[in-house]
Amino acid sequence: MAVLLALGAALLYAAASVLQQREAERQPPHRELRPSLLARLAVKPRWLAGLSFDIAGYVAQWLALSRGSLVVVQPLLVVGLLFALPMKARLSPYRMQRWDWTGAVLTTLGLAVFLTVSDASVGHANVRATTWWVLLGAVAVVSAVLVTVGVGSSPRWKAMAYGTAAGVIYGACAALTKTCSYLLASGVSTLFENWQPYVLAAGGIAGMVLAQSAFQVGPLDASLPTLSATDPVISVVVGAIAFGEVVRTGLFATSFEVMGLAAMVAGIFMLAHTEAVNAVQARPLARAQEVS
Repeated sequence: MAVLLALGAALLYAAASVLQQREAERQPPHRELRPSLLARLAVKPRWLAGLSFDIAGYVAQWLALSRGSLVVVQPLLVVGLLFALPMKARLSPYRMQRWDWTGAVLTTLGLAVFLTVSDASVGHANVRATTWWVLLGAVAVVSAVLVTVGVGSSPRWKAMAYGTAAGVIYGACAALTKTCSYLLASGVSTLFENWQPYVLAAGGIAGMVLAQSAFQVGPLDASLPTLSATDPVISVVVGAIAFGEVVRTGLFATSFEVMGLAAMVAGIFMLAHTEAVNAVQARPLARAQEVS
């Protein structure tokens, strides 16, 4: 059930990213990293439709994490790229080519190998407070460094930096979501008596601002792969460290797990550099300038 819910979330997130990116890239450059960017986007019907898919995807992700491990659920969200690519291709006169299918096969096979070999356990719900603060502190520092580096960079590097920072934050938010699902099982009052849902809400807003800014400031083939690849990698690490989601170890198992993740990341970058993505991204930048 967790796998099916994660795949459903991936499909919904893919639809959301296609709709939201089309609106975000039309916004003026000076709106990047500002909450006002979300305020401007919130009046756009297409972006709001994307937000509804985002919300539905998050519900599916929440349910998946309540039944399965971070190590399994989060990598499965990468399948969203396989859904997003044909959606984006529909927006341009383009048919998928050999490069596209190669990237799709690499991503799918890498994901399948990792999930099959790792055989991750569900883990536990008792994450120590010290572990949480170290984890969240590290996420804050890494995200701040990435944003600082991105601010003074070229549009491509800026999009990569913001996308990576958003992926780091979303990975941490997935861990908080898993904990919140455990707390909710004990009652709504128990959930809101703890600090996790409030940090989750703040992290979700920060991640969304960064993701929309990444879509806005640079090409999609720069922001999409870093965002898509960082989230599951961070989630796998957090799942193992914080939740004790043990994966198989040993020379054979570890080697294939690393190769599976490497193939998945390589496939992500191939999919994000296709002509379909470039064709959608190539809409005149003058639209954004007209808005400003």
